[in-house]
This record gives sequence, structure tokens and C-alpha cells, in this order.
Amino acid sequence: MTLRLIYETHSITLDNERGIATGWLPGQLSEQGCRLAQEIGPRRQDVDVVFSSDLRRAVQTVELSGLTVPHLQDWRLRECNYGVLNGAPTEALDPRVDRVHKPFPGGQSYWDVVELTRSFLADVKRWHDGQVVLVVAHSANRWSFEHLLGSRASLEDLITAPFDWRPGWEYVL
Repeated sequence: MTLRLIYETHSITLDNERGIATGWLPGQLSEQGCRLAQEIGPRRQDVDVVFSSDLRRAVQTVELSGLTVPHLQDWRLRECNYGVLNGAPTEALDPRVDRVHKPFPGGQSYWDVVELTRSFLADVKRWHDGQVVLVVAHSANRWSFEHLLGSRASLEDLITAPFDWRPGWEYVL
């Protein structure tokens, strides 16, 4: 059997609008983010289950989507932990590419996020094979999914590429 996995980024937060790197802080959706979260439900009516990060901004995105399928929160889908830089201006994380294997002070590396994502994917494949699974998470998770399942590009290339938002990325496992 095959599993279809759809990744959607959490909706726009107040921190996104202010240029703040939220990291492992909860975050809160902005007005625009709340409107965009409501658009997910109508476009994702075919999903069997939703997984999200347990950080508030991802949970809030799922709640506002209006989807009525089971919603499971998984800490392995959290954004990269920026350690002492959680809540700092986004520029303070630069150059992010230097953090692929070297953790942020008191936090994680992007490779740590890849390994957590790999663990999550193994469990999802084991327990949800044959289903359509929606994942709502963060930018580091999107890079991880793309590295592990999509283009298989290097993390360095994914991190330095311009962000090209779209209404979801789809993968088959």
C-alpha cells in the first residue's frame, strides 16, 4: 500500500509579520493567518487524519481549518529549537546554513529536525499506510520532508532557497 502525505505550513503568525524567529515558543496566528487557516479545510476534505506540531501556531491552524478528522499532535514536528535565539529577530539566525549540523546555542541543528522527521515518518507509515495524512508544521519540517521525500536536495540548498509558499506539498510513501 501507499501513504499519501500532504504537508501544509502553519498559517501566518504575529511573529512572522514582525520578523521574529519563534522557534519553540508557542506563537499566535495573525488576523491574516486566521483567514488563511480557514482555507485549508475546504481544500483538504480528502484527508483521513491530521498530524501537527504541538506548538500553538500549528494547533491553531488545524483548529481553524474546520477539518473534522482526528487531529494528533506530535512534538517531533516542532520547528527547530533555536535555543537562546527563540523569539529573537529573524536576522539573528543568519546564516542558517551554518546550523545544518551545528546546533543553535542551547538548541538543535537542522539535522536534528531531519532525524525527528525521519522517526515521525516511520511511525506514520507503520500506522497509517493506505491513508491520506495531512501534516501541519514549520519551515524546518518542510525542508526535512523535501530532503527525505521530495527533491532529495541537500539541506544547505533547501535552507538557502527562496521560500515559495503554495497550498501544500504532496509526497507518496
